[in-house]
Amino acid sequence: MHPKVIDLSLARVESLLTALGRPQDRLPPVIHVAGTNGKGSTLAFLRAMLEAAGLRVHVYTSPHLVWFHERIRVAGALIDDNALTALLEECEAVNGGAPITFFEVTTAAAFLAFARTPADIVLLETGLGGRLDATNVVARPAVTAITRISYDHMQYLGTTLAEIAAEKAGIFKPDVPVVVAPQPEPGVMDTLRDHATAVGAPLRAYGDAWRIDPGAAGFCFQSTTRTLDLPMPGLLGAHQLFNAGTAIACLDPLGIPIADTAVRSGVADVTWPARLQRLTIGPLAARLPPGWDLWLDGGHNDSAGEVLAIQAARWRDDGRPLLLIVGMLATKQPDAFLRPLAPYVTALRSVALTGEEASQDPAVLAALAQTVGVFDAVPMASPAAALDALVAQHAGPARVLICGSLYLAGAILAANG
Repeated sequence: MHPKVIDLSLARVESLLTALGRPQDRLPPVIHVAGTNGKGSTLAFLRAMLEAAGLRVHVYTSPHLVWFHERIRVAGALIDDNALTALLEECEAVNGGAPITFFEVTTAAAFLAFARTPADIVLLETGLGGRLDATNVVARPAVTAITRISYDHMQYLGTTLAEIAAEKAGIFKPDVPVVVAPQPEPGVMDTLRDHATAVGAPLRAYGDAWRIDPGAAGFCFQSTTRTLDLPMPGLLGAHQLFNAGTAIACLDPLGIPIADTAVRSGVADVTWPARLQRLTIGPLAARLPPGWDLWLDGGHNDSAGEVLAIQAARWRDDGRPLLLIVGMLATKQPDAFLRPLAPYVTALRSVALTGEEASQDPAVLAALAQTVGVFDAVPMASPAAALDALVAQHAGPARVLICGSLYLAGAILAANG
């Protein structure tokens, strides 16, 4: 694909989609989700709730973890490899060798698949940003949503949270309701509120139009239209309550009745790999002695470090040390990710991201870990070698968390079967 680097623009994808007959104009109602952290989890909750209600749901997410077709679900099922190949070849043929990025041609293929297969709703996740993201060609979605804004992709989106939020707010459309999750600072919400006002998009922000209240056995969701007592989410972590709440808040203005029983079922039964996922079987899990746990998370920025630290604090109650295996892209900020986690980490082993040219050097990663307080930080040749080294060093039961990158998470899931 050319250009090979990320090049944010709508001109190329608009041209291709026009040549393909504008499939983005023939979609079922669309929920379009942007943000930095929690987009995928929010869509996972939405899919689980909508499918529990008996609806046929198209889903477009990124990146994939193991198999490319994970990005596109057509009417409830992962797209067939042969169908995906045919769609991509059709898009490339129509494009005729003109400049196009990998994400743009994949987005066009997804829109073709969705336009040609009946469904009740489309769940659409932005790839990067919002304003110039290839997904931002749907003229009138049913609902837009913004998850938590954090520092990520600053080379494209801006160096402040307000600048990043402004780019994400580019998905707002006139008269289309906007659901906004809790934000890390008031300035972010102010930016989103200003953009919604300027566009004429009704704002449904956390704390105003909806809220959640955690409880001992679950949480309560409250909005202007419903109050629900709900079980703990099927995804681990306190942050998932807010992702679940954001998803439920998107249902209110959707205009499709979703029973409370479907909401409860979706919250409890949701699945989404590499989000605080415990690995209990497979070759890597088998390397651990009895009493050890192996966990996987694809988080890689400051907000991800913060929510992992909240879980690490809860884990500490059982007395087992937390041992990290970390691999990251060189474009990320390891110190910002690791700093919140550092007080809970006994040892860290850094690894490269196999096959990724932009992988951070494990030696550099280990040195950065030491600067934020993880003093037992050593580079290793591979995740398996790191796991073996940690087991050899620590006699008692421990908990191992592999984290720092969705690319690493995908490699771990593939290696672990």
